[in-house]
Amino acid sequence: MLNELQNPPGAADKNRKRVGRGAGSTLGKTSGRGHKGANSRSGSKRRIGFEGGQMPIHRRLPKRGFKNIFRQAYSIVNIADIVKNEKLDKSKPIDIDALLDSGLVRNEKRPVKILGNGSLSEPITIEAHKFSASAEKKITEAGGKPVAILK
Repeated sequence: MLNELQNPPGAADKNRKRVGRGAGSTLGKTSGRGHKGANSRSGSKRRIGFEGGQMPIHRRLPKRGFKNIFRQAYSIVNIADIVKNEKLDKSKPIDIDALLDSGLVRNEKRPVKILGNGSLSEPITIEAHKFSASAEKKITEAGGKPVAILK
């Protein structure tokens, strides 16, 4: 029945803290804020990382290194992965879509770079945004063709 509905045990046990309700409540008069000082006033709040005027830790510690905001992240595929993958049809040119379908490339937004880890025995035409020097050399030596595409 609707009039018999109850909260599950432990759901509504805790009452909210009611401050400023008289001396007997232990939270009367100054309402648990102490006397004077920054946080006793209404509207006072501390900045994140504020340590009471002490030099904050993020300023005490030395700064190191730097992050290049122009860095280009590539999806990397090795020649060995292309040779091993059964989903790729090596008789046709292997392009970005084929690499995506085979699961070798996961992020379609990143440009693809082919690296030369592994060996080729058959000629393969591969289309990618970038090739390492060793990958380019191995593909051409096997009779294939590395085709660099513009992003």
